[in-house]
Amino acid sequence: MSTRAAQALSRPFTLGSAELPNRIVMAPMTRQLSPGGVPGEDVAAYYARRAAAGTGLVITEGTFIDHRSAGFSDGVPRFHGEQQLAGWSRVVEAVHAHGGKIMPQIWHVGIQRPAGAPPFPEAPSVGPSGLTMDGMPGTGEALTLSDIDDIISAFADAAQAAERIGFDGVELHGAHGYLIDQFLWERTNQRTDAYGGDLLSRTKFAADIVAAVRERVAPDFPVVLRFSQWKAHNYDARLAEDPGELESVLTPLADAGVDAFHASGRRYWVPEFPESGSDLNVAGWTKKLTGKPVITVGSVGLDNVFAPEALTGAATAVESIERLADHLERDEFDLVAVGRALLADPEWADKVLSGRLSELVPFSKDALQTLH
Repeated sequence: MSTRAAQALSRPFTLGSAELPNRIVMAPMTRQLSPGGVPGEDVAAYYARRAAAGTGLVITEGTFIDHRSAGFSDGVPRFHGEQQLAGWSRVVEAVHAHGGKIMPQIWHVGIQRPAGAPPFPEAPSVGPSGLTMDGMPGTGEALTLSDIDDIISAFADAAQAAERIGFDGVELHGAHGYLIDQFLWERTNQRTDAYGGDLLSRTKFAADIVAAVRERVAPDFPVVLRFSQWKAHNYDARLAEDPGELESVLTPLADAGVDAFHASGRRYWVPEFPESGSDLNVAGWTKKLTGKPVITVGSVGLDNVFAPEALTGAATAVESIERLADHLERDEFDLVAVGRALLADPEWADKVLSGRLSELVPFSKDALQTLH
């Protein structure tokens, strides 16, 4: 790996009250290895290993807010309940013991929840309009205004709890076709009230959540919002067809109190709006349009893009991140989230920053089976 890339990634960065030692972020990756929704000592050790090896910021796997329709698995950690929060407190202590910084990603899956799924099988699947991800009627229910108020409060409760138990910030999962994203997307949001309609109106749910969170945490406690154009099982989906539409989505969220955006693309090197003549990716455009700090993500350090087959097929070869240096040196984005590569190799950050690329462990589906 080049000295340029290592130097660019090794620069410290300040995000609110969080002083990060470098630009490397562990991306959130669902593991379903927390029985009863309680993160155990193995979860704490899993995150602590990444912090000990120099990962500047750990963003946890998605963790469900206190709403009975939020989740789909009893193995995914939850961010409510005495035992669950005690488990998260031990995770924070383990990461901090190695000088790391950590934020939980808080989550509601919305209409993607299968009917009858645990941890609360009697709860209905819910979404903005009760429509499936294909925009078709299904078994889900449309959220009432009272439901929306409850969910907004649950996000704010979770953020407040995160600060109380010592996390260094919080990330709201607004990407990949989950609930916040379902409100943003025209196909799944056919509401005719204040939470539906044109693009600006469809941002109201996300903006209200951000504002509620912002009110419940300290002014310098970082609030990050993850968003994406693509959805699970629909990689061609787009919230915004051009930079102007993207600005219409992001500006109300920045105004509501987002401190940083986590712009999820499947390939960090692919221009988001090539017809504009710019080679900026979605993270680059986000920083240009909002002026806020931005995390990029998307197949960093790997030779293929994120897709289901990447999680089930043959090993994914290690790739140089030489081209990442160009984007970082131009400050197109500020932080770089690493997913599968860091899942396979807990020491990824240390090896990359010290130029030991030949020692990197390739990703394979076997890495998903345990918390190593």
